[in-house]
Amino acid sequence: MNKSKVQNKICAVIPFYNEEKTLSEIINRTLQYVDKIIAVNDGSTDNSKQKINNLQNVIVIDYEKNYGKGFALNKGFEKALELGYDTVVTLDSDLQHDPVFIPDLLREIENYGIVIGNRLNNLADMPLQRRLSNKITSFLLSVKTGQIIPDSQSGFRAIRSDVLRVVKTRSHGYEAESEQIILAARKGFKIGFVNTSTIYGNEKSKIKPVKTILAFIKTLFS
Repeated sequence: MNKSKVQNKICAVIPFYNEEKTLSEIINRTLQYVDKIIAVNDGSTDNSKQKINNLQNVIVIDYEKNYGKGFALNKGFEKALELGYDTVVTLDSDLQHDPVFIPDLLREIENYGIVIGNRLNNLADMPLQRRLSNKITSFLLSVKTGQIIPDSQSGFRAIRSDVLRVVKTRSHGYEAESEQIILAARKGFKIGFVNTSTIYGNEKSKIKPVKTILAFIKTLFS
């Protein structure tokens, strides 16, 4: 782990589903900033798991079936709490999130329950469909929570353990990240943001737009 001024015990939770091309790299780069990584295999059918099975300071939680990102995150959070970590960082496994920004997230975590990487100050590389959906969902969540939420769909986050103990999402899909914001705000936690970049390559998105939008609407009004 990179020696920083942050004294808390820090782990990262990285869910993955068929990411054999990028998983090893994101894990090795993330290990520079955290004490341990909890990698959750959400039913991969490729060689993703084999790529990281023997890496030091990596715990692999393995599921044969694909349950969804929200489910995988929850299982990672449960393990992090069991092991006594104070702060949990979440990243996607496809290299869209640059671990170099982890210290920026951690620098703000004492002031907020959740700190989220805000990508919307640099929209040049974000696909138009994602840009529009994020703007809409972020506006709706800002109204819902009474807090300014500039980037609700970013999965690049630092979360305090006291938040995770009382905020338990039920959603199994991508909407779980919006649900986490709503529930945390409802419990009185402040949501903070730091500017980060996001790299969009040639990877095929696993998000199913219609299903995800409907799930978000259900979460918003639950």
